[in-house]
Amino acid sequence: MTTETKRLIRVRTEKGAVFKRDGFGKKRQLSDSWRKPRGQHNKQREQKKAKGNLPKPGFGSPVAVRGMHPSGFFEVLVFTEKDLENLDAKTQAIRISAGVGARKRKVLQEKAAASGLKILNSRVIKERVAEEKPAAPAKDAAKAKKDTKEAKKEAPPAKKSAGKAEPAKKKGAAEKKPAKAAAPKSKPAVKETEKKEEKAAKPKAKEAAKAPARKSAEKPAEKKPVAKKSAAEKAVPKKKAASGVKKNE
Repeated sequence: MTTETKRLIRVRTEKGAVFKRDGFGKKRQLSDSWRKPRGQHNKQREQKKAKGNLPKPGFGSPVAVRGMHPSGFFEVLVFTEKDLENLDAKTQAIRISAGVGARKRKVLQEKAAASGLKILNSRVIKERVAEEKPAAPAKDAAKAKKDTKEAKKEAPPAKKSAGKAEPAKKKGAAEKKPAKAAAPKSKPAVKETEKKEEKAAKPKAKEAAKAPARKSAEKPAEKKPVAKKSAAEKAVPKKKAASGVKKNE
């Protein structure tokens, strides 16, 4: 940028002409974008001092700097890669359209930087690493499943050989066990005989304990009538009825 263009840009900013629509502060639906007043009694159209200026010759910026970006370049809107052709890097700068996606924007920025063009709205495009990460574990899991399936298919022959070897071991163990188990078998026989003798002895002891109790209970019943009878009762003769039949009978 030359010193003359810098000076002209400074002049353009110092003028600071601002033209606002009449009544934009009275109603919410009205914006401050300029609209020409056309009312018959409109104060702004009549150029009353308090109502603001109208656009007139003299408010415009210098012709050499008119439409120039403050950076000193003229803007060129870019949509595709073809728009980058035949551009002057000394006087022109590109502005990538907002409708361009991140993938195409990245390509446009790389080409513009390679050709030496200035980008007025450059962005730092981050690669989506979060979406790519889950894909890798999914593939690894699928591979792991395949490996396990293949290992299972190959494993059965090895298992069969191991199964055959185990019965041989069990047979050997079974042959050895009877020699050890022969001694303990005699012990349970002795115990069983002892238990039978105890069971046979217990009922005899119970009968012996019950027998004296019964005898003692029967003896008093037999002796009581003999003990209660007195000599007077024995001496009294039984009365006979007139018919010759005893009353007590």
